[in-house]
Amino acid sequence: MKKQTQLKFNDPAPDAQVFGRDGMPVQLASLWEDKVLVLAFTRHFGCPQCKEMMDQLFDANQALTERGLRLAIISHASAESAKAFCDQRAPSAVCLADPDRSAYHAYGLYQGSLWQTLLSPQIWRSNRKLARTKGYKPEVPPTGQDAYQMSGTFIIGMDGRVRLPYYYEDIADHPPVDLILHGIMGANWNKPFDGKAIL
Repeated sequence: MKKQTQLKFNDPAPDAQVFGRDGMPVQLASLWEDKVLVLAFTRHFGCPQCKEMMDQLFDANQALTERGLRLAIISHASAESAKAFCDQRAPSAVCLADPDRSAYHAYGLYQGSLWQTLLSPQIWRSNRKLARTKGYKPEVPPTGQDAYQMSGTFIIGMDGRVRLPYYYEDIADHPPVDLILHGIMGANWNKPFDGKAIL
């Protein structure tokens, strides 16, 4: 991942045109106009950790909604493939497709290293756990999806500024749902951030 491109706290959130479940264009900025946005970028649909992340976010979606947050899950699949995946794993979330990865790159999400995507011991432990507990096993990425693509999760305020930029150290490094729900030291995602923080 290109560290120099990563967003920081309070940076303006990049807008980009992506596609919704119906295949129609969607501007990312339209999703944070009236609600704080949780924007979760996935890797590929054969990734066990992506399925785990989707499960965790979907399980928390009601709590996110009650706290005034909108969950949007974005993949680099086609709109048709993204809809099928989201219908199965997170039917009530906003589902977005970014097949050319323009939004991924705008948010500083590029290909990871072999260590980040395959060789880290954390990934192997995660693979064993998910195979044992959920039956999720690594699969070859569907056509057009990239096994080296990294994930990230961003919380964006209604002022269009990044409240939380979460870049994965490796593909098993999900942000804790409690962090998304409650923030850092009880931060209110609805209020502008006026200090400095390091995650």
